[in-house]
Amino acid sequence: MQAFTNVTAIPIPLVRDNIDTDIIIPARYLKTVSRKGLGEGAFYTLRHRDDGIPDPASPFNQARFKDSAILVAGDNFGCGSSREHAAWALVDLGIRVVIAESFADIFDSNAFKNGILTVTLPRPAISRIAAEGEAGRAVEVSLEECRVRLADGTTYGFEIDPFRRRCLLEGLDEVALTLAEHGEAIAAFEAEQRERAPWLWETPTNALTLTKSAPR
Repeated sequence: MQAFTNVTAIPIPLVRDNIDTDIIIPARYLKTVSRKGLGEGAFYTLRHRDDGIPDPASPFNQARFKDSAILVAGDNFGCGSSREHAAWALVDLGIRVVIAESFADIFDSNAFKNGILTVTLPRPAISRIAAEGEAGRAVEVSLEECRVRLADGTTYGFEIDPFRRRCLLEGLDEVALTLAEHGEAIAAFEAEQRERAPWLWETPTNALTLTKSAPR
C-alpha cells in the first residue's frame, strides 16, 4: 500500500447523497478479480449519457479535474453492497482522498484497507470545499496534521482513528503490518520448524511428476 502524506489537488465536486457502490462501479465490472483497469468503469453512469457517449457536464470529464486525487461527496457515501471493487475502482481512478458528510461502514473499511483516506466533515465545510473545486482552486489534505487547507488559508480539522492514521502514513496493509510487528517471531518459528520438520519444506518432486497410465 502506498504511504500517505499530503495530497494537493483541485477537488472533484460530487456533492450528492447516497452514492452507492453500484454507482461507484457498476455490477458488470465485478467479473474481474484484478484491481487494475477498474478506473475505466468508475462512475460510468455519471460520466456517460444513456447512449454511452461521455457527458461533458460530468465533472469527471472536465479538464480541470483530470488526474485529481480528491473527491468531495455528500451524505452516506459508499452505501449499498459491500463490494471491495468500489475501493479498487477509486484507487485505479487515482483517488486518494474522499471527503464526505458520512460514509457507509463497510465501504469506509474497504477504502482504508486500500489506502484511501476518508475524511468526514459537516455539510457547510463540504459545500465550501466543493466550491473551491468548482472555482478551480486546489486544496491540501494533510494526514500528518489531520487538516484540510483551502487556498485562502481556511482549515478544517478532521478526526481519524490513530491505528488507521499510522497504517496510512506508513503504507501498511494487513500483511505488511503483521510482518512489521511479528516478522522476527515468524522468521524464528520458520527456522525452528525447518530443523524440526524439514519434510514440510521439501518439494514433493514425485507428486509433481505426471505418470502416463498404461494403455487399455
